[in-house]
Amino acid sequence: MIDVGVGLVLTIGVTGAQMAVFGPQVVVASATFGLLAIVIQVFALVLLRPVLRAPLPKLMQRWGMGMGLRALGVVLFAVAVGVNRELFPPLPTAFGYLGVIVPLLFMETRYLR
Repeated sequence: MIDVGVGLVLTIGVTGAQMAVFGPQVVVASATFGLLAIVIQVFALVLLRPVLRAPLPKLMQRWGMGMGLRALGVVLFAVAVGVNRELFPPLPTAFGYLGVIVPLLFMETRYLR
């Protein structure tokens, strides 16, 4: 699946950029949430693909489930930052997640054509 490869490249790029700015202590946070974003995106596409030609209510239901998974990623971000702020500093953790999930979300539109 091409999204996994693109997601890995994005994760490496975002983590490397953050490491250059914030230092090596952010690698775990950035990489963990970049990988989480990849997993969420893959599951969202698995939910969406079977219903691309289905009636609109079924398509929207599955699309909404994928968006719910992405929102779950935001909840996991809040939990991780709240539980261990040293391992998961807020800004690098957020950049790790959003820097991967947002481009992958825009790439998802190619499946809707």
